[in-house]
Amino acid sequence: MALDDAVHGGQADPGALELAIAVEPVERREQLIGVRGVEAGAVVAHDEDPLAGRAGAGDANLDLRALAARRELPRVAHQVVEQDAHQLGVGLAPQIRRDDHLDAALGLPAPVLVDQGMGDHRQLDIAVLELRAADPQQRAMIDSYLSELELPNNASALEVGCGTGAVTRILATMPGLKKVVGIDPSSVFIERARVLGGELSQLSFETGDARALPFADASLDLVVFHTTLCHLPDPEQALREAHRVLRPTGRLAIFDGDYLTTTVAIKAFDPLQRAVDAMVANFVHNPWLTRRLATTLQSIGFVIRSLRSHGYTQTVEPTYMLTIVERGVEALVAAGTIGLEEAEASKAEARRRGRAGEFFGHISFVSIVASKES
Repeated sequence: MALDDAVHGGQADPGALELAIAVEPVERREQLIGVRGVEAGAVVAHDEDPLAGRAGAGDANLDLRALAARRELPRVAHQVVEQDAHQLGVGLAPQIRRDDHLDAALGLPAPVLVDQGMGDHRQLDIAVLELRAADPQQRAMIDSYLSELELPNNASALEVGCGTGAVTRILATMPGLKKVVGIDPSSVFIERARVLGGELSQLSFETGDARALPFADASLDLVVFHTTLCHLPDPEQALREAHRVLRPTGRLAIFDGDYLTTTVAIKAFDPLQRAVDAMVANFVHNPWLTRRLATTLQSIGFVIRSLRSHGYTQTVEPTYMLTIVERGVEALVAAGTIGLEEAEASKAEARRRGRAGEFFGHISFVSIVASKES
């Protein structure tokens, strides 16, 4: 049965149709939004949003165009959509595969590590989180700041905002760590984290709120925030909670982007940079966070042990940076800043640069290791 027939006939689950429509080209989505079962502004409610704190996150009624603007929707996981659609008997239109070359550049596995029956846009978040964690540059930065922790033997650790548990799994393999817990507000992420980390006996995951950590005072040796704080509306409260649950001399490790440095520009007034700036504005709650962290931590009672900068650059096969450009382009379309023709031209130019060896993308990250005063 064709996608159009399924939408108009109301014979498929609206949640799965939402995802299938969202990965269609923008003009195609416009044709499908508003028909039976997927009216704009009346789609599936998004509770336990793993992106809480980002622009528009947590809205009870989320327009599909807004969904496309702020989610990981550059067709980076079309395999997932095909799996869900197959279960529902929905035949996807050929346009869904129009970005196969981007999937190949991203090196996505087949199948993507998600549940076939999830039927939700969070499948795409899962795919991108695991893709990023597998990036050798990202892993090198993680190993670099974790090597500075100086933990006691039989230490207990917590990662706040663990997502699918990629960094939590790394913590669990470090010598000297007896217990590692990851928490995240999204039950979907936690379920996936448990599957991916199931073979590590010292590792566990649970849902939790960074603003009210479910741990006793002075009960942990390490708290980690890996690319989490910039998405929180109240990072200071999360840091106060980390201070509360840490033992005296316990360690705090923070790794986050200085997202104002994010660039793909290769010339003055490069039009692709506008897309990057839009992505930062729509996805990052506080882009100034890392530049104020040292002062904030000291005011809470932490002692800074290390503060370092880490450069992240992609030129050949710019997997992660291409997703940033595409998300930014969709945000510009949703805001009415650019039209569909310019949007498609911008995406095409980003991919062309990647294929031609002309792409340059860069983000500076900051890591801080601090200790709680005894």
